[in-house]
Amino acid sequence: MEIISISTKRRIEFIDITGKIEEIVKNKNIKSGVCFLFVPHTTCGLTINENADPSVRKDIIEKLEQLVPESDVYTHSEGNADSHIKSTLTGHSLVVFIENGSLQLGTWQGIYLCEFDGPRTRQIWMKITASL
Repeated sequence: MEIISISTKRRIEFIDITGKIEEIVKNKNIKSGVCFLFVPHTTCGLTINENADPSVRKDIIEKLEQLVPESDVYTHSEGNADSHIKSTLTGHSLVVFIENGSLQLGTWQGIYLCEFDGPRTRQIWMKITASL
């Protein structure tokens, strides 16, 4: 298992981690297999979405803020209930195929760490299963 550490800078941000994941796949010389990604945090998530136009990330963040505002009334007393809800919406794990030594993502897709309660240092746990 690989552990990737990411330091976030803002309370809410999407950080493109595609390059970090691709680098590990290439360094392991995996030609074919499956890459499993998981974040062990309850206020942070993972998603795959467009990485060509940064306005898409901005739109997603703004819409999540509208759907689950930080300033709403919640029973969770730590002040980050919205972060827990947002991470539930994005999810905490991803599966990406590897073929010919490369992640199999769509033309415009990238992998993002979704920070909802930063700034913090986050971990991404990565496990690759190679095909024979």
